[in-house]
Amino acid sequence: MAARTQKLIAVLAVALVVSLAGTPAAQNQATDSAPKRIVSLVPAITEMLFATGAGPQVVAVSSFDEFPAEVKSLPKVGALLDPDTERILSLRPDLVIVYGSQSDLQTQLDRAGIRTFSYRHGGIETTLGTIRDLGSATGHRRESEALVSSLRARLEAVRARVKGRPQPRTVLVFERQPGTLRGIYVSGGVGFLSDLLEIAGARNIFADISRESVQPSIETLLARAPEVILEVRATGLIDKNQSADRDPWSVLSSVPAVRNRRVNRMTGAYLVVPGPRLGMAVEAFARAIHPDVFK
Repeated sequence: MAARTQKLIAVLAVALVVSLAGTPAAQNQATDSAPKRIVSLVPAITEMLFATGAGPQVVAVSSFDEFPAEVKSLPKVGALLDPDTERILSLRPDLVIVYGSQSDLQTQLDRAGIRTFSYRHGGIETTLGTIRDLGSATGHRRESEALVSSLRARLEAVRARVKGRPQPRTVLVFERQPGTLRGIYVSGGVGFLSDLLEIAGARNIFADISRESVQPSIETLLARAPEVILEVRATGLIDKNQSADRDPWSVLSSVPAVRNRRVNRMTGAYLVVPGPRLGMAVEAFARAIHPDVFK
């Protein structure tokens, strides 16, 4: 707010809310006003909802939701690029989780008088802040604070365990064409994947690029010479049993990670979803980067 008086009013209002938040009346009111029919179009948020106790309030999820197991029986209402607006409205939700770029859908829901919660990917602090905000929005503030504290403790435990160790030059690959080194996408220097690398005791070779994802050329990979390659997938693009002569990375034999057999193929949705399983992801990365520490 531009006016000084408006700012003062806002500050006083926030202070009043905070001072009353701990009273039974305030807690009951928050529970009473909590949404009872939630539609989530963002898998990461869906995980947060179930992890903070709001799972029973979820009535539909996106086409790509697979975790936790409870979502498999829920109606699917499209995803980022193809939300089924009619189906969403027919479910009579009182809160819809949208991604930040779904502005048209958000406008339609606003016109229908349906509250929305808009989300965008970011770093780990963004994820933790979103868990808190979501808990407040759904009537599960206490559970969300507990989850944030637990996640932060798990992340810091990994950081402490690898503290003082050499930080190998590492690249985190999350996309490429099967069987080739074409169409490679890696983590840039911002976002939760880059944050996880840092906590796990690695030095991201693309930390100098302020983007979440980078599409490097083979020449760039050769020049930056990673000592560790982490290749992660939510599903089975990677064949862990492929022989060395069929491994597409073998053509980069001059790269230290390839030469020293430090190409780590890792499969699991928890590795690429910024949500309640970040602790599992950072532990998996740290084990791959510092296997001697986790023997």
